[in-house]
Amino acid sequence: MSSEQKRYNKVGTDIEEVKRLNSQSGLSYNEVKLLLAQQYANQKK
Repeated sequence: MSSEQKRYNKVGTDIEEVKRLNSQSGLSYNEVKLLLAQQYANQKK
């Protein structure tokens, strides 16, 4: 993507770069809650 095509918000943040970094950041909050709930349920068995 060339610099002319990049999308920025009002304060100058590169929106696509933020999306890319977020996708590489690991588990989301809801994924962590689900994982912990599953581990807790497995311990109760």
